[in-house]
Amino acid sequence: MAATSNTWINTKLPSSCSSLKGASCSPQTPSSFTIRSNKRRSNYNKIKCSLQTLHFPKQLQPTTTTTKPKPTKENKTASTTTTTTAAPVKDLNLIQKAAAMAIDFAESALASHERQHPLPKTADPRVQIAGNFAPVPEHPSTHSLPIAGKLPECIDGVYVRNGANPMYEPLAGHHLFDGDGMVHAVKFHNGSASYSCRFTETNRLVQEKSLGKPVFPKAIGELHGHSGIARLLLFYARGLFGIVDGKNGMGVANAGLVYFNNRLLAMSEDDLPYHVRVTPNGDLKTVGRYDFNGQLKSTMIAHPKVDPVSGELFALSYDVISKPYLKYFKFNKDGTKSKDVDIPLKVPTMMHDFAITENFVVVPDQQVVFKLGEMMRGGSPVVYDKEKVSRFGILDKNATDSDGIRWIEAPECFCFHLWNAWEEKETDEVVVIGSCMTPADSIFNECDENLKSVLSEIRLNLKTGKSTRKAIIREEEQVNLEAGMVNKNKLGRKTQFAYLALAEPWPKVSGFAKVDLSSGEVKKYMYGGEKFGGEPMFLPRSASSEREDDGYILAFVHDEKEWRSELQVVNAMTLELEATIELPSRVPYGFHGTFIQSKDLRKQA
Repeated sequence: MAATSNTWINTKLPSSCSSLKGASCSPQTPSSFTIRSNKRRSNYNKIKCSLQTLHFPKQLQPTTTTTKPKPTKENKTASTTTTTTAAPVKDLNLIQKAAAMAIDFAESALASHERQHPLPKTADPRVQIAGNFAPVPEHPSTHSLPIAGKLPECIDGVYVRNGANPMYEPLAGHHLFDGDGMVHAVKFHNGSASYSCRFTETNRLVQEKSLGKPVFPKAIGELHGHSGIARLLLFYARGLFGIVDGKNGMGVANAGLVYFNNRLLAMSEDDLPYHVRVTPNGDLKTVGRYDFNGQLKSTMIAHPKVDPVSGELFALSYDVISKPYLKYFKFNKDGTKSKDVDIPLKVPTMMHDFAITENFVVVPDQQVVFKLGEMMRGGSPVVYDKEKVSRFGILDKNATDSDGIRWIEAPECFCFHLWNAWEEKETDEVVVIGSCMTPADSIFNECDENLKSVLSEIRLNLKTGKSTRKAIIREEEQVNLEAGMVNKNKLGRKTQFAYLALAEPWPKVSGFAKVDLSSGEVKKYMYGGEKFGGEPMFLPRSASSEREDDGYILAFVHDEKEWRSELQVVNAMTLELEATIELPSRVPYGFHGTFIQSKDLRKQA
């Protein structure tokens, strides 16, 4: 039986790039790029860009996993290949086979038409997955990794980080957020470390593996304009003939991670979460789509919040098609779900994140909205609505309906992420800490204006119904700060520090900042040279530590000159490097992560 490939790349630095001294090899602006179409007579399709060569295995091939041992300056392309078991090809009847051929033909014609028009940068795979944004194959658990320095004794458990990692070559438009979810794990025990990375086996990915090609629509990269409508129709046609089944979820589970009720959950807001188990040897295994034992009937956003005191999990769910466009719910510590609270919104709204305080949930209703009708006019369904006024809703955590929600306007405010919030009872205010982004839709739609992300303090006065907003960092020290966190033991309570990625040069991360939220003081830790990273993960030394910053920052870092990756462990109080773990595989720039203590791993469901 034929089998599908579990990865389509073997990334390496071409000599033409590595030999250029002082020349630009930016993955965001490749100087050359060629795509060869899928043809069964050739073993590989090939994409070339200024930084890398990507090989696309023929659709129906035995599964192989390519891993890179420790690279050297003399050998940046060393790799080993091991054969693994592949998913069986979906068995179609004669009618389905005929329908599949017809749909494939229509899809090829559509792709041929699309290639005649340039893609915007926000949907161009040559931009979105170039350089170290490019995907990697799975890597089994590798132990006793080389460590420079000494790992702190208190770090005992596993650091897991999610990211987008497309298994198959994009057929058309592709946004970074469209990639299949892959979790990277570094497990710590007795001063040693292991590493693994695995795809989260979503319903979407399992079906595409059985067909040997991508067939599910990509929400951001493909669903725009008339061609987006055509791709939706092709998907519905495949569903009509039983070639695919979207009833059990279409999400990629590539954004957030949370450990709750003895389960590691991988999430993206277009689906239910997926339960991923960390094995005793540090590997990862997808258990399946998780509906909290039949209690969860809707999608859940990628940033649910665990209250550090009550242990409860709070979440939102938004719908882009039908009302109610937004729902709020929570889970008790034992996983029992509350009833849904419908929150009335006039239009479906992008709601990637929210915040909690000791008594409230803070709901951002901002200016990036979904207007599916824009596709009929040739545009993107993700729209910046200039006429809408941004606002925040304050709702009691234990509310059973939305009657008591208080809306407070915060004009021209779009925060993709909210880092924390707390109550100041002496002034009757809720204080929200977030990064205000302009242009608001620049992540999704191409624009000429450079992205700016300003760390801000937003005060919502519950007595007057008014808001104020100010930049926390002085104008002369302003830097783009995106992706990060506060001490999670202080979530929902007043915090002094936030640890945030220095997103410069955008979209790369050159280091992280420790920001004093009261004084605005910024202390920077730079990776240096041609090293870039992602979200800094703050790990408290102890829940009982007197100092809020008593802990460590864990960060995946990639050296674009040497073309290898590492995990850095930085003392959060002194910002001094404590240890560096050399990783056996390249780790692409990704999204969000968490840490699970060994004592909690032993209780996994």
